[in-house]
Amino acid sequence: MVIVFVEDNYSQETDGTSISTHRFRDELVKRGHTVRVLAIGVKGPDMYGLEEHHVPIVSAIAKKNNMHFAKFNEKIVTQAFTGADLVHLLFPWQMERRCLALAKKLGIPVSAAFHCQPENITYNIKLKFLRFVNSFIYFLFKTWLYGKVKNIHCPSQFIAGELVRHKYTARLHVISNGISSIFTPPSVPVQKEPDTIRVLMIGRLAAEKRQDLIIKAVMHSKHKDKIQLHFVGRGPMYKYYRRLGSKLPRPPQFEPTFIPQEKMPELIHKADIYVHAADAEIEGIACIEAISCGKVPIIANSKISAARQFALDERSLFEKGKYLELRDKLDYWIEHPAELAQMGREYAKLGESYNIKYSVPKLEKMFEDTIRDFLP
Repeated sequence: MVIVFVEDNYSQETDGTSISTHRFRDELVKRGHTVRVLAIGVKGPDMYGLEEHHVPIVSAIAKKNNMHFAKFNEKIVTQAFTGADLVHLLFPWQMERRCLALAKKLGIPVSAAFHCQPENITYNIKLKFLRFVNSFIYFLFKTWLYGKVKNIHCPSQFIAGELVRHKYTARLHVISNGISSIFTPPSVPVQKEPDTIRVLMIGRLAAEKRQDLIIKAVMHSKHKDKIQLHFVGRGPMYKYYRRLGSKLPRPPQFEPTFIPQEKMPELIHKADIYVHAADAEIEGIACIEAISCGKVPIIANSKISAARQFALDERSLFEKGKYLELRDKLDYWIEHPAELAQMGREYAKLGESYNIKYSVPKLEKMFEDTIRDFLP
């Protein structure tokens, strides 16, 4: 097949959607498909670069969360679509909507993926407590794009359930975004710092990711003098988290620059415990990467997060927003190293089932269904 991925942010390898799109493209190419990419500033074979579209106020907020919008260019888009068997849209933004209209005009089948949870927006514009706003955004997304396609890729059963609840009528394909085979437990023991417990979280420093809960939990931990927090990610909450964390005996370490994917397993291996405190999460790829490396997670038990599905028992769950409960779970694992090691092996086994090699055939099947649905 000749497949066109339309994803504004493809060149920004700092979020789960972009990273997953890269992985899917690489794997599909290995399986003999031609995968073109239509995105901001991309260059090279099968790459069709667009300029950035600056939306007043909206772009300023979005950029703080590493989100950029592409500017539709009919000439370039037509070149990318010429000879394509299918167009796959990754977001519901203006550029994707115009690509949908052009693809229909050219007679090309279109599928879409649901990667932007409304809470990603409402948490960052201080409207998280107004549930009707989230429902309205689901309605907007359906009106703009998802009500106009017949097949939608859902990275988790959770988000598929949310789409059903909000009366989306397309065929929903639950397919994990999948992780690379490089995420495995270390082959040799990792040298650890003496008298130090390293606690890691990977994710944007954004309101819905709730790194503040981890900092507060450590403040109240009986082991706070030896806990070293390590946050990997960038975002609008950086200055606040840095100020908050400065009160700890060991202030958090923040990764100031982008870390290539091939370096991530080494970073995860150095951690003792992984915490995924996010209130809202469509899947939680970073959490899967951590457990695949043999790390025991502590995950927020939030109704609007799919990541809680990865907890093997209650020791790895804390109630959303309850940092004292997170503290108790953290202290428990620190005080039970034998159980931590044993469960690390169990989590690594669970992580194996999320390898991208299992996801790609399912995505291929969705593309085939999309093409078949389009035929008269």
